[in-house]
Amino acid sequence: MHMQVGERFIDFSLPNQNGEVMHLKDLEGHWVVLFVYPKDDTPGCTIDSKAFSAKNEEFERRGVKVLGLSADGVPSHKEFCNKYDLKVDLLSDPDGHLLNALGVGQTEFQGNKYWNRTTFLIDGEGMLRKIYTQVDPNGHEEEILAALNVLKNG
Repeated sequence: MHMQVGERFIDFSLPNQNGEVMHLKDLEGHWVVLFVYPKDDTPGCTIDSKAFSAKNEEFERRGVKVLGLSADGVPSHKEFCNKYDLKVDLLSDPDGHLLNALGVGQTEFQGNKYWNRTTFLIDGEGMLRKIYTQVDPNGHEEEILAALNVLKNG
């Protein structure tokens, strides 16, 4: 990993599924869950995205913004969101600039390279508080909620 816990998170400027550019600095004062996933509309990625969407109101009540991130383009993200009625913003990094800067590794599968499932927890001051690697999408949103309880209140 290039990013280390305790460092200021990289300020990004990336479009979401609606083509609206989002910046970390605009989320100041809110904790951010940034979950990296390999590919829109694949089994594990769908589980993760739907689970975070189902809990999005709970995250918002806690002052937490949930963002997905992959190398898929804006049109793919839009289609993915529409298909599953996703409630979280999905950021597009087709050139992998942020993904590379964060040190997210890649895995080859059936001749294609995919970004590894990784989650970053960022506090309201923009500091990286926790990194999850080799994420299992089943129940990951609950794991994140539990960690936020400890980090925000402990």
